[in-house]
Amino acid sequence: MIQLTQRAAEHVKSMLSKRGHGIGLRLGAHKAGCTGFMYDFDYADEINDDDLAFDSQDVKVVVSKELMEQLDGCEIDYVTTNALNKGFEIRNPNAKEMCGCGESFHV
Repeated sequence: MIQLTQRAAEHVKSMLSKRGHGIGLRLGAHKAGCTGFMYDFDYADEINDDDLAFDSQDVKVVVSKELMEQLDGCEIDYVTTNALNKGFEIRNPNAKEMCGCGESFHV
C-alpha cells in the first residue's frame, strides 16, 4: 500500500483541479541517480491492467504492479523548505540506501 499525508493529498487535489482532469497521482521509479532508482511523479489519467491503485486521503495513487516490490509501504509527503524548494518527499521502508541529495535510492 502507498499512503499520502494530508499535505500531499491537498497538493494533488489542487493540481488536479487546476489541470481540469485526471484521477489521481501516478508514482513510478526508473533506473537513474547515484544509488540506482529515482522516483517519478505524474498525473494518473487511467488505471491500466498492469497497475495497482490505492485510495489515500481521498486521492487515488496509481503504481505499476512491477514496481510494488520497491515502492510498497511508501508514504508520500509534500514539503516546503523555503520559497524555492517545495515538492514531494517519499519515506520508503524498502530503501536500503539513499544518495546524499535524497534524489535516488537503492533497494
